[in-house]
Amino acid sequence: MRVLAVSDEELPALALRSSRLRPELILGAGDLSAAYLESLIERYQVPCVYVPGNHDPDMTGFRYSAGGFVRAGLPAEHPGPRGGRNADATVVREAGLAVAGLGGCMRYNGGPNQWTERAQARRARRTRRRARRVPSVDVLLTHSPAAGIGDEPDGAHRGFACVGDLAARLRPRVLLHGHVHPHGRRPPDRGVPLPGGGTVPVLNVVGYVYLELPPGGGPVTVMERRYGA
Repeated sequence: MRVLAVSDEELPALALRSSRLRPELILGAGDLSAAYLESLIERYQVPCVYVPGNHDPDMTGFRYSAGGFVRAGLPAEHPGPRGGRNADATVVREAGLAVAGLGGCMRYNGGPNQWTERAQARRARRTRRRARRVPSVDVLLTHSPAAGIGDEPDGAHRGFACVGDLAARLRPRVLLHGHVHPHGRRPPDRGVPLPGGGTVPVLNVVGYVYLELPPGGGPVTVMERRYGA
């Protein structure tokens, strides 16, 4: 399964017909406009699963009914990309992969999609409960990184301890996150330690990372990546 994972920085060249990439699934880790994700869906004609970032609109409270989305009992236009599936605090299956999601960042100014550690931990437990519906999770897709694993010390970019705990419990094949900008430099590949040994690979996908998840649970292969415009 070839996956194009994107976050935070829009690279218009990805949506051009000249792009050499051939993904079978797009994963959005937040802070990307709906129009940008829709352009990638249109270009590659593949499904998209995403979680919101702290610069995205508030996506809580929407419910899909037969006539479209409603919010607080009234018809509403969902702010996410048309054709995409929001995996925030849940697990979705798409293109043969089970994707668990957890959007948002550490609360720092009261904006949308910002959470305290305690509130995010509650949402992580909800994700874990919903993961029981699938045999295993292939990808953990988050906006913010785990605490101490690719985060930064300032208030806005601190990671969540519960993200690391969620990865250790779900044991996905890879954890993909955004939020922390490498400013054109390739960040080191990291891992979430697992009880008993081993790690869950962690990739920062700001800009994009093009990767392959082989069938049968083999190791993830990064085929191409670009950090920053």
